Amino acid sequence: MTEAMDKKFYELNLSERLAQLSRESGVPLEELQILGGNGGLTADQADHMVENAVGVFGLPLGIARNFLVNGREFLVPMAVEEPSVVAGASFMAKLARQGGGFKAEVDAPEMIGQLQVLDVANLNEARLKLEEHRLELLELASAVDPVLVRFGGGARDLQVRVIEDSAIGPFLVVHLILDVRDAMGANTINTALERIAPRVAEISGGRVHLRILSNLADRRLARATCTIPLEALAFEGYTAEKVRDGILEAWAFAEADPYRAATHNKGIMNGVDAVVLATGNDWRAVEAGAHAFAARSGRYTSLSTWSKDAQGNLCGKLEMPMAVGVVGGATRVHPAAQAGLKLMKVTSSAELAEIIVSVGLAQNLAALRALATEGIQRGHMNLHARQIAVAAGAQGDQIEKLAQQLVLEKSIRVERAEQILKEWSK
Repeated sequence: MTEAMDKKFYELNLSERLAQLSRESGVPLEELQILGGNGGLTADQADHMVENAVGVFGLPLGIARNFLVNGREFLVPMAVEEPSVVAGASFMAKLARQGGGFKAEVDAPEMIGQLQVLDVANLNEARLKLEEHRLELLELASAVDPVLVRFGGGARDLQVRVIEDSAIGPFLVVHLILDVRDAMGANTINTALERIAPRVAEISGGRVHLRILSNLADRRLARATCTIPLEALAFEGYTAEKVRDGILEAWAFAEADPYRAATHNKGIMNGVDAVVLATGNDWRAVEAGAHAFAARSGRYTSLSTWSKDAQGNLCGKLEMPMAVGVVGGATRVHPAAQAGLKLMKVTSSAELAEIIVSVGLAQNLAALRALATEGIQRGHMNLHARQIAVAAGAQGDQIEKLAQQLVLEKSIRVERAEQILKEWSK
């Protein structure tokens, strides 16, 4: 036990890491054991979650460390198959700690539901009528979930828009704004829309067609900021100023060019999606909202912003929609998601969103720092070499030995790995 405690976290074996997490988090080891199995989900459980289930598809689950968000320490589960993501986020979180960690905040958990109203005789007249009945429709929507209202949620607003230019001609869109508290909110929103749809049709004289939430959750934004002290940026042969300026130049490329911005934002989502997935949330919804938000000006651009302050320190900010929950959906069904939330000690959707957006900012910094200095391939390929070794058939101690050989030769290819294994076998 003492020997294990003297090692760094990544030097421990799988069982030792779980024991270490239990000690650090206070979560009983037996409740974390589910993370060390087959992904925390049995085939029988999967059969009740999706149609035509035939089994379970696993992803590596890592723990990002060093995260200090709003003054609190967090251990962050990340489900991701791409090498260097967990390590990159953890190391950037370590740098951010030197500047006080991440400061994060979220908007109220308000989601948007949409009703498409067609065949309206007079669009402006129908719009005015719907606005006159706003309070009635809000009360009708809130009545769908009395428990949600009791916890402070419920319908907040009703907005009516006229879509003039479409392939089918003009029509109305009704936006129902609903505070969903600690849920992601899709089921609540869609149920409320179904409830008010007949009344909307009656008031407008039109035909309600689509009734669906919007994943552009721009009323539910999460923001994270960090300051990296200038002196913390220097490493190996790179001066702090060179690293900082290289990061700013790399960000400016993404801010100006959509082709670069797409890959830049993908790097952010490497971190974001990994935590969203590990906590049983809908990563497709978060992805859709993020990229739509990145194009809100009419031009696709960077989700993050990087600058330097008067002291020359590096300052980062990430703002994006973050529709996640800690109740309902897979967060209450998937055992590994439940264990992940316990590990983080997260009890509200707001707190979870703050952690996720902080991880996204850290991951963005990791990618920018690598690109601006040693290149994205060095650290990435060191870890990728292990995957290549396994793909070539290496087992046990051979994996690390073969990976090191591939890195040394700067030839991280399956064909070369297979050739080395054949040479060793002789």
